[in-house]
Amino acid sequence: MKKEERAKKLSRRSFVKLAGGATLAGTALGIAGFPGLAQAVKADDLEKVKAVLVDIPKCIGCESCTVACKVSNNKGFNQKEQAKTAKERGEEPGKGLVSDTWTSITLYEPVIKGNTVRRFVKNQCFHCQHPACASACFAKALQKTPDGPVVYDQYLCVGCRYCMLACPFDIIRYEWEQSIPGISKCQMCVERVEAGETPSCVSVCPQGALRFGDRDELLKEARTRIAAKEDGVSYINHIFGENEAGGTSWLYITDVPFKEMRFRTDVTTKALPSYTEPYMRMTPIIGASWAAILAGIYVVTHRKHGKAQKKNNESDQ
Repeated sequence: MKKEERAKKLSRRSFVKLAGGATLAGTALGIAGFPGLAQAVKADDLEKVKAVLVDIPKCIGCESCTVACKVSNNKGFNQKEQAKTAKERGEEPGKGLVSDTWTSITLYEPVIKGNTVRRFVKNQCFHCQHPACASACFAKALQKTPDGPVVYDQYLCVGCRYCMLACPFDIIRYEWEQSIPGISKCQMCVERVEAGETPSCVSVCPQGALRFGDRDELLKEARTRIAAKEDGVSYINHIFGENEAGGTSWLYITDVPFKEMRFRTDVTTKALPSYTEPYMRMTPIIGASWAAILAGIYVVTHRKHGKAQKKNNESDQ
């Protein structure tokens, strides 16, 4: 056997070994590390997580929460990006969520029983109980913590933007202006929450429109306010976020129909990962299978090439 042929056989053998090892390792790591298969928070603990109750009629639109969020997270003001985004989404000029604005206030003026009312709505990530974004993220860059916040780690992000497609509330933004872009969203001041403190936005609200606490206790508080018509407000008998998308850590009550303020009232009450997980479970296996198929194609192709070259060499002799 010629030296060149031995080298080729060794090369093919090495490739097959490496491909096989990578296939097995990829399958094992994919299955073990996929967030849809190993939830960060157990189902039994979901009602113990922290949450925020937003009382919409109490909000005066001062935007103290927006400023506090920017100061706490070292975010600037990109008015040009906000204006462009607002125009594309048909929102109030200069408002709305963008990559450096994790919370914002939107003014709505619905007509209720012949009268125009003004309602200010705080927007931010809803921090779902069963986050579809985390389920869609095969890199585990998005995780739900035991305290409730759904947090993002840019160092693990591969920039696929599957999370943006998965989010039922259209909250996540992409950092188009960055040289190494990632996604951007509210982190619910996870460090403060873990330390037993309230999120920055809640701590500065002058009207008490935001209340932070245990989710189950806030649901009880919301039902009490709805039944008691606190401050003479006739609340709608609906807590937005109690069941939407399987439940969220941001809960809203209001006296105006939610659909009049562009809330996603058509979102399912079923946890979204339950729709995708049976399919996403197959992702590591499919990837590993393709690795094996490509390895096989490589071996067959180069074997044919080697035979053809050997035949040519024999004919030349």
